[in-house]
Amino acid sequence: MSLFLALWPSDEARDQLARAVRAARTSAPELRWTPAQEWHLTLAFLGAAGEKPSALSAALERALVGRPALELALDDWDTFPQRPPELRWPEGNGPEHRASVVWAGVRGEGLRELADSLAEAARAAGVPVPSRPFVPHITLARARPPRDVTDTLRLLGPAPTAGWLADRIHLVQSRPAGPDRYRTVRTWGLPWGSESQRDPERGTS
Repeated sequence: MSLFLALWPSDEARDQLARAVRAARTSAPELRWTPAQEWHLTLAFLGAAGEKPSALSAALERALVGRPALELALDDWDTFPQRPPELRWPEGNGPEHRASVVWAGVRGEGLRELADSLAEAARAAGVPVPSRPFVPHITLARARPPRDVTDTLRLLGPAPTAGWLADRIHLVQSRPAGPDRYRTVRTWGLPWGSESQRDPERGTS
C-alpha cells in the first residue's frame, strides 16, 4: 500500500468528464479506463511514507497553514508522453500519437505552488518524494503497451471547462485491488488552522 496527496474534482467536473468519456470509450475498449469514482488530481506521491506518519502529518500541516482554497478548472486533453505542439490539432485531429496515459488537464492559480510546498514538507519529514515535473491532471485511461490515441482524443470532443473551489487536501491510501482502491485517511481544510476543519477518514466508494 502507498500514500499520495490529492484533490477531488467537483460533481459538476466529474459529470462533464463522464459525458466525454462515454463518447470515447466504446471505440477504445483496449484502453484501461479509470472508474469515475477514482478520478483525482495527485499533488504528491508519498510511497510508503516512511516510518513516522506523525512527523509527516505535522510537516504537512505546517505547510498548509494559511493557504487559501484554490479556484480550479478543467483544461485541455493531453497524454503521457505529452503531445508536442505540432500535434495539438483541434479536437484531437492530426498525425498518429502513441501514448500510455490519456488525461484531462487542470488549471488554477497557486496549484503548482501548493504541490511544491507539500512535496518539500514531506521530504523534510523524511519521505523520499520523487523529483518530477508537476503536471496537474486527472487520469482517464491507460494503455499497456502505448498505442495510438489520436481517435480517442478526437472522440472525447471539446475539453470541458467546469470550475470548482478546491478546499480540501486528502491524504489517500492506495491499495492494489478491491472495489475501494483509494481510501482517504486524512483531510485538511483550506485555509488550514482549526480543529473543525478535520474530516474523518472515508473511502471513495
